[in-house]
Amino acid sequence: MKVKTILVSQPEPKIENSPYFDLQEKQKVKIDFRPFIHVEGVPAKEIRLQKIDLSHYTAIILTSRNAVDHFFRVAEEMRFKVPDSMKYFCQSEAVAYYLQKYVVYRKRKIYVGKRTFSELSPTIKKYKDETFLLPTTDKLKPEVPTILNNLAVNWKQAVFYKTVISDLSDLEDVFYDILVFFSPSGIDSLFKNFPDFKQNDTRIAVFGNTTIKAVEAHGLRVDIAAPTPETPSMTMALEKYIKKTNKGK
Repeated sequence: MKVKTILVSQPEPKIENSPYFDLQEKQKVKIDFRPFIHVEGVPAKEIRLQKIDLSHYTAIILTSRNAVDHFFRVAEEMRFKVPDSMKYFCQSEAVAYYLQKYVVYRKRKIYVGKRTFSELSPTIKKYKDETFLLPTTDKLKPEVPTILNNLAVNWKQAVFYKTVISDLSDLEDVFYDILVFFSPSGIDSLFKNFPDFKQNDTRIAVFGNTTIKAVEAHGLRVDIAAPTPETPSMTMALEKYIKKTNKGK
């Protein structure tokens, strides 16, 4: 069956030159975006119940842009003035760049990993005298605490924001040729919203091994998988599949 419509379970890209827009134009398909999950901040009073006093920490470990937003939100709610001496350990350049929204970059001590958390760990290890705070989601990857414990640094995790399933009830009678997922939480949302979901002719595209496992655990079929050496991005995997399926269109 030819592909005409795609639903991506993420917010619409804010950049004009997104590869999704190029894909839509080149392959003449309709692509809609809808977050199946969203993030909600945990109020400061709940964070205090986690026995968190921001003044006790000399370094913050930031794994995502959400972590950046919610750390500074909580600091404001707690009326805590973040000292200029605070050190920031950012998982990637994208997170470090986003930090500029809140701090004057060149005047702060900012340390940046390459991409994964394990790549940031050698830098954290060099600063064993610091007291680290890890503001995070309730869905933290288990490898993160394991890595920090193995480094034998003084650290504490605090849940500053939660991943919440979005209401998708308005999509009940809307059908797409391809559904695109990037996390197990997206699959959870699909079945929370539509407990009787049947795949039938719907193709499912997934990014990452944990998402593939979640799809298969629900008895669904994975039709398009990324990343692979040939298709390192989701848009490349989609384009390859559409070209093959829509031949002779």
